[in-house]
Amino acid sequence: MERQTDARWQLGQDHIMWEVAKDRIQPHEDHLEMSGKQVSMIVRYGVDGEGKLVLSRTVVWPGLRTIPNNTHGSLMQDFGQEALPFLHINGKQSVNERPVWFQFDGMLTMESEAEDGLVIARTLFPSADAKAALEKVTLTNMSDKPVKVQVINRSARNSVKGAYGIYLITAAHDADGDERTLEPGQWMQFGTALTARALKEQEYGMDMKEEEGKRQRLIAQSRNHLRLETPDAVLDRMFAFAKLRASESIFETRNGLMHSPGGGHYYAAIWTNDQVEYAGPLFPYLGYAPGNEATLNALRLYTNFMGPDYQPIPSSIIAEGIDIWEGAGDRGDAAMYAYGASLFALSSGDLAIAEELWPAIEWSLEFCERQKTGAGVIASDSDELENRFPSGSANLSTSCLAYAAYQQAADLAGSLGKTEAQAAYTAAAEALYTSIENYFGATVEGFETYRYYDGNDVLRSWICIPLTMGIETRKAGTIQALLSPRLWTEDGLATEAGDTTFWDRSTLYGLRGMYAAGETEIATAYLKSYSVRRLLGDHVPYPVEAYPEGNQRHLSAESALYCRIVTEGLFGIQPIGLSAFSCVPRLPEGWRTMALRSIQAFGRQFDLVVNAMPSGIELVVSGENGSRRYSGENGKAFEVKW
Repeated sequence: MERQTDARWQLGQDHIMWEVAKDRIQPHEDHLEMSGKQVSMIVRYGVDGEGKLVLSRTVVWPGLRTIPNNTHGSLMQDFGQEALPFLHINGKQSVNERPVWFQFDGMLTMESEAEDGLVIARTLFPSADAKAALEKVTLTNMSDKPVKVQVINRSARNSVKGAYGIYLITAAHDADGDERTLEPGQWMQFGTALTARALKEQEYGMDMKEEEGKRQRLIAQSRNHLRLETPDAVLDRMFAFAKLRASESIFETRNGLMHSPGGGHYYAAIWTNDQVEYAGPLFPYLGYAPGNEATLNALRLYTNFMGPDYQPIPSSIIAEGIDIWEGAGDRGDAAMYAYGASLFALSSGDLAIAEELWPAIEWSLEFCERQKTGAGVIASDSDELENRFPSGSANLSTSCLAYAAYQQAADLAGSLGKTEAQAAYTAAAEALYTSIENYFGATVEGFETYRYYDGNDVLRSWICIPLTMGIETRKAGTIQALLSPRLWTEDGLATEAGDTTFWDRSTLYGLRGMYAAGETEIATAYLKSYSVRRLLGDHVPYPVEAYPEGNQRHLSAESALYCRIVTEGLFGIQPIGLSAFSCVPRLPEGWRTMALRSIQAFGRQFDLVVNAMPSGIELVVSGENGSRRYSGENGKAFEVKW
């Protein structure tokens, strides 16, 4: 096991582990989310001041809608240990379960010592395709004497009225309930299931071995596709876990598969930022069919709101696709859509998908054109933070997203043989580039960077987004501002200088932007620091949404943004056609090699391997038709075409 100094968790083989110190009790609690297609579970776990186990769950059933059936209208219920079956050990109720270690590998496992030498191992995970939050419990007699154990059922059942009728909620187990004697070294196993169903649905039948196998197959698929190999085990593991969290938060709904943020609030619903801008562009690289399907479903649902009068599209489509939310007005949603849809279409390498999405991309960019101000930037009512912080009548994020969308749409038009559109969008991108500099370029708090909106005189985290989108006019001053004590904190970027609020999404964009700007060593150092904190610190193992809002929920799309630091930042992959991409490898100093294996984008599977050479680097692109080798300077572009 590789040890990280001062880290609570340590790296193991395909997992991380927290070994609880026996000689000094340090109370600590954490929470993480795991999801399947019909359930999500937020597990709260840890050790209390007496060294005893803390364990509870919030279980969410996205397809069982509540009243009112709104953004937060998923059936959910909290379950403490008191709601679950309990143990009798040698005739007495067990009340002294003391954790020895916790482990996460896509499932959460903990091992504890209980009374009379009994060791209890608990593995928690969601069902892959049923409405069940599961726990496998293994009891092992580690003493030198026989131990009598019995599983006592508390018969936790209740019913609630929802939008689709009566829902039945059950906490059940598959133990026989009889007292058993475990000889020294002997063990027994049982499972628990927290389930919910509509009144006329069939009752859940527990098969713990089958369910565990399904979860393990999802974890293995996520681990094996788009596989990062670097000299840094922390980055490799964080990337692997982020792929899983990005992939698992996909739910079956009445309008097909929907990727949703999660976090105890946001299910069976889509947003133009989370699903279209953040997560959607990753899925072609993962080759995860449900992810691609969910992204297409999201993109298609938004086309229902792209009318001839060019009213703003809603920020989110909620409640399984039957309602909308637009409480923050136009957040720049059309720019988010155009950016994400064009990048998804290009990365998929699928001509049919590109042709299907083209009218929606055209509509979105026409909406942006109609939102142009006299200064040539794109106006919007707010941004993705939805008025939590001021954004003026035109903000930097919306215009930068539109700028990148114009460029990507031009590349897509070229692949579709639309030469006039290609020329028009190229010209629009060039004009907007100039307008962004003229309107937003400013000296803020002594840094030559950007104001976020007209009148803004305090540094904001989203000054990173020009770098991410390839605008480097103010690169030096912007990076200095981002890494200054005014913005950079131990948790990444503060949303606004002088405020303690942080949202990981801007940090993740900022790290990607530093790579895009060619600051490889700085970006790698800060990426490593961030990754150690998120993977091995006090709140693990994924990127988070925000703090203090939501208490650092593990929203899914933030994990997709982490992965894109690697694909688009470290490896510099940028589609330039349906079967072509630009690759700008940025091999950090001291690394002899790095690789992305089993990439699934552009309609094929291939590997990218970057090797250090006596002068520059070598890029090896390997696929089913053999390998191609390119050589040149580190940080310079290679064009790969099929």
